[in-house]
Amino acid sequence: MSEYKKDFWMLAISMLLFMSSFNLLIPELNSMMELLKAGDKKGLVFIFFSIAAAIARPISGKLADSIGRKKVMYIGAIVGALSCLAYPFLSILYLFLFLRFIHGFSAGFYPTGATAMVTDLLPSNKRGLGMGIWGIFVSVGFGLGQILTYPIIHLLGYHALFIIAFLMAIIACLMVASTVETLPEHQKIKFSLKILRLKSNDLLEPSVRPAAVVMFFAATCSGFVYVLTPDIATYLELENKGLYFGFYAISSLVIRLFTASLSDKIGRRKTLIIAMVLLLIAMLLTGFANNVTLFLCAATMYGFASGISSPALMAWMADLSLPHRRGVGSGTLFIALEGGFMLGAGLSILVYNNTATTVMITFILASLFTILAILYLIWHLIKYKTRI
Repeated sequence: MSEYKKDFWMLAISMLLFMSSFNLLIPELNSMMELLKAGDKKGLVFIFFSIAAAIARPISGKLADSIGRKKVMYIGAIVGALSCLAYPFLSILYLFLFLRFIHGFSAGFYPTGATAMVTDLLPSNKRGLGMGIWGIFVSVGFGLGQILTYPIIHLLGYHALFIIAFLMAIIACLMVASTVETLPEHQKIKFSLKILRLKSNDLLEPSVRPAAVVMFFAATCSGFVYVLTPDIATYLELENKGLYFGFYAISSLVIRLFTASLSDKIGRRKTLIIAMVLLLIAMLLTGFANNVTLFLCAATMYGFASGISSPALMAWMADLSLPHRRGVGSGTLFIALEGGFMLGAGLSILVYNNTATTVMITFILASLFTILAILYLIWHLIKYKTRI
């Protein structure tokens, strides 16, 4: 652990807080849509969020490689914090979805800048392990945010949820301020739109395409999970709708303790094949869960899959990306994440009929995307006989 600098740990904790900030709200989003009389359009809250994040990725990737990683993270944290405060004041569907769109920009900026900066900090021979540790903090942020939603509302009140989410984002921003910028020749911010002009090579980094394809398929499954699991928890009479992601976070953390350096040893693609098989099992278990035990077993399997795949994908992206293009490279990977997430959320609107009887068929559809990921990885292994 001594190979990792203090700034790495500061960034990891700040990322945990940032992820917890917007995940605190997720278990209640379906209920908010019901109050807005839009229960049949629940997937839209994730689609609008992901569209904005996807739009923001190439912009934030270019900015991270020009004005610096930290400034990009500041933008994401501040936009996210202010968005959290605005939720309780919106009672019109269109304004609510617009806020989700704005909030999505924060998710398009902060993780892109943070991932580029962490990649700069990690020694190349410890990249897989480092990304595994980084992923632990990300996963804990996901799960911690969602599992805390229920106790915060019941102990402190509904509005406290949004205030705490705001404070988490602000603290994350302050922690970034204590780190040292890793981009050596970053530009000063000028009041000009020229810096936001995107060329074709600013949008995507072609070299990281293999990692992005796998990310896309895996993220499609996440789109289904985020939209449906709060409702499944309701059908199973679980009071804490974030419990699925609590088990996900714990299992993701545990598996990383044993497999953090797995992709450094056996290669990124073989590691990802293992992860996608576990994700296939998780999707089927979630769809067929007819009791709390099976539902939480599915969450555990989902955590195992994520705990193995996330560091491998991040490390693969770093391997494939040119050093001066890591901002765009990480942005490309996150664009794939948002694109897959949008597809999963969109398909859930079409297939899931807001009833328990359609859950199974929806997750059978989700499982097909894991099969596509497995087939792609096997093809890539056969065609490109490289170490990574």
